[in-house]
Amino acid sequence: MRHRIPIRRSVRTSRPVPGPAARRIIRLNNGFQLLFNLLWWMPVFYAYQRDAGLSDGQIFGIQSIYYIAFCLFEIPTGVVADRIGARNCLRAGAVVMTAANLMPVLAPSYPGFLLHFLAIAAGRSLTSGAASAYLYDGLHAAGAGDHYLRAEGTARALGLAAKVVCWPLVGPLMVLAPHTPYVLSAASAAGSLACALALPRLAPRGTGAGPRQEERQRAAFLRDAGAAVRCLRASPWLAVVMVQGVAVFTLSRICQVNLFQPILLDHGIAESTHGTVLAAMTVAEAVASARPQWLSSRLSPAAWVSVLSVALAATLAGAAVGGPWSVVVMLCVFAAITGFVYPVQRKLMNDAIPPDAPRATLLSVESIVDRGVCALAAVAVGAYLAAGRLDALLWQSAAATCVLILAIHLVLRRRTGAPAPVAGGAGARGGTVPPQDNPVPVPVDESAAPAPR
Repeated sequence: MRHRIPIRRSVRTSRPVPGPAARRIIRLNNGFQLLFNLLWWMPVFYAYQRDAGLSDGQIFGIQSIYYIAFCLFEIPTGVVADRIGARNCLRAGAVVMTAANLMPVLAPSYPGFLLHFLAIAAGRSLTSGAASAYLYDGLHAAGAGDHYLRAEGTARALGLAAKVVCWPLVGPLMVLAPHTPYVLSAASAAGSLACALALPRLAPRGTGAGPRQEERQRAAFLRDAGAAVRCLRASPWLAVVMVQGVAVFTLSRICQVNLFQPILLDHGIAESTHGTVLAAMTVAEAVASARPQWLSSRLSPAAWVSVLSVALAATLAGAAVGGPWSVVVMLCVFAAITGFVYPVQRKLMNDAIPPDAPRATLLSVESIVDRGVCALAAVAVGAYLAAGRLDALLWQSAAATCVLILAIHLVLRRRTGAPAPVAGGAGARGGTVPPQDNPVPVPVDESAAPAPR
């Protein structure tokens, strides 16, 4: 009898491997995001400014000005990205960021630090919407749109992992040269410029050449701004998605930048260990950022953002009680939740934007809302800390977040009776949206067409 040998078949299923064009975009986006956001001075900027002679009021005042400036810069930069191209905006942002990181070295004073943060606001506003828009459009153009969520999360995870490796080195490097963190940040920003220069150009959306091209571009600038306003008016769901992201951004930004050191100092944790705690938080956020798809099986993306926003508020409030070790654990849990929610919120926002809408402009509108709330929060943080009411600040922030999320869901249920759908999103529930047939820009050979002006 002939015995048939069983053939083992692979039961593991995986997504299609992205093509060469998509892989190139993903690799360069990873490099850009890693280097552009690698701010070596982040763990020590508070102490660095105090050593330079700045008071606490001046330090927090600069932070408030930074958020306001970010809002003002976001108004034109998103529209500019839709006119000159997201890739050119990424290049300009990298140039500005390189110069910004050198200002504290050249002028370690209040005016120098103020200019430093103003330039950082300009550089980050140039890339905040453009980077996400380029990755989203580029992957869809290359037929790899399903890889966007993973690519967004992986890029963030790699950037956070780089911070874990580099930030523990800041202390020893500052012993050799106090300005080293800022010089290394400038070098990293220059490296992100190299990545932006290597990104493939996306085909323009029907812009033609002519003797009055500049006049047409100025008119298109205003048309994009008007189109963004009309899109928000016609899509209440898009506005709700923006407001829902406010809690995520504000809580994470205020905690990880403005309140990180005050919380640790309030619980008796010495400054010498702050770098280690920040590295542990970054590891937790990096691990979570690399696996946002873990959250997609049970709830819709909108529901996950709401649930995680409430969890962020509860964790931050929990940092007001307990001893030093419990505070460190709470901060690490806070960072992990932040890592989960950021990529989901970015995909939710991108899916809610119609394909024919000015994507970078609308993403910049979202960033304006986020930074506007942060500007108000920074003022409140300074007032609470000056009055010695850190615990009250944490508890009241948690309560305000829960009220905001509850109000959003009440509005959604009154308008639709169910969670609102996401335009084009595979994870949307509670309704459907007709598919969009608008063409997406496609990568073109750099040598076959002239670069945009």
